Formats: sequence, C-alpha cells, structure tokens
Amino acid sequence: MMKKILVTGASGGIGSQTAVAFAKCGCDVALHYSKNSEKAESLAEKLTNEYGINAFAVQADVSDYESVCKMFDKIDSRFGNLDVLINNAGIAQQKLFTDITPDEWKKMTGVNLDGVFYCSQQALKRYMIKNHGGVILNISSMWGQVGASCEVHYSASKAGVIGLTKGLAKEVGLSGVRVNCICPGVIMTDMMKGFDEQTVQELKEETPLNMLGMPDDIAETAVFLCSDRARFITGQIVGVNGGMII
Repeated sequence: MMKKILVTGASGGIGSQTAVAFAKCGCDVALHYSKNSEKAESLAEKLTNEYGINAFAVQADVSDYESVCKMFDKIDSRFGNLDVLINNAGIAQQKLFTDITPDEWKKMTGVNLDGVFYCSQQALKRYMIKNHGGVILNISSMWGQVGASCEVHYSASKAGVIGLTKGLAKEVGLSGVRVNCICPGVIMTDMMKGFDEQTVQELKEETPLNMLGMPDDIAETAVFLCSDRARFITGQIVGVNGGMII
C-alpha cells in the first residue's frame, strides 16, 4: 500500500488500532493526539521499530483552526505529502438535553464536527486536490444515523459528519478524492468504561450478532475503504455495528 496516513485521535482505542493496521500494510503514519502524549509517542516508537515505517506523534486541538494548521505544518515537514486522512478524533458525553450547557455543546460540535472540517480542508488544500488523489475517511457513529437519548449533542455532531461526508464526496470526486464514513456500533474501548457489566450485557443482547465490536473491526474496515480495492466507493456510510442499526 505504501501511503502516508494521518489518524486523528490515535491515542484512543479505535484510533490506535487503526494506526497499527495501516502500519502493518507498510504505511507511514502520523499519530495525532490531544492530551495523551505518552501513549501516542510510545505507539509511534513501537510502530517504527516493529514495521520499519516512519511513524510520529503530533499534538493538536482539532477544534481549533490554528492548532490544526500547525499540525499540518509538522506533517508537511516530516512527510511532505498525505494520501489518507482518518478523521477519528471525538468526544462523548451523556447528559439530559435540558442540562447541556452552551460550552458543552460548543466543545462537542467543535471536536466532533469542526475538527473534521478543519483537517479535511487542510488535507485537500495542501495535498489531495493538487495530487488528484487521496482518501478521507470519517468516523461517525450509529447514533449519528438514528439519534441517542441523553446524547443529543453527540448525535447531532455525528450526524453532521455524515452530511459532510456525502456533500464533500460529491464535490471532490472529480479531483480524484474519495470520501467515506464508518458508523461504529458499540465498540469495546475506554469510552465503555463508564458502563456496568449488566448494561454491556444488555447492549450485547440487543445486537443481532449477539456480540460487541472490537477496535480491530473498525480498523480493518478502514484499511479496506482507503485501499485501491475500494476505488469505486465514495460518499458511503458504512455501518459496522453487528446489525444493531439496519
């Protein structure tokens, strides 16, 4: 595959596993993180040593335009190019709609939606349009498709990612750029730590395959969608959810 990849939110469960999956394919990987520098830097070192690729950690607040620009400057000096952008960075919160503060709303949409806008725009302007090629893959959520009670701000931000994916795919198709979106179901990551065992079991039973997803399920789908095997796939919303949302 030999491509240069940026994975945002690479210190989290899905992001780190996605970075590993691309490194296994021989890709150079930039691992974005917001706060967890230790995890991102140790993973970059591990990927470099194990797979002989060029991996490095880079910090940014994806909800801040200037911060994103600085991150891309660093990618520019290290890679000089970018073939694939995985917009994975995201936050979640469970709260009654009437209790959500304006700041919480702004933070949620800032990270989950503005971040996708800023990173995608930089990738397109700096590399993909002039190279007449590239792939942007956005990570949304099944709640962006159907909505979740007590997660209205999360659902709204993730629904925005779906709309952005479809519109952008139509706009940049003639520039040789593909844009797709994965909507994960319940995936066993740190985001699930707040749920007790009974709730996890109930979620499992609600899923037609009677199992919950692992980060690897998302990572392997991501590798396929960003590869030449998926060259005729763009503007698609791919549910990886065990059948919970059909």
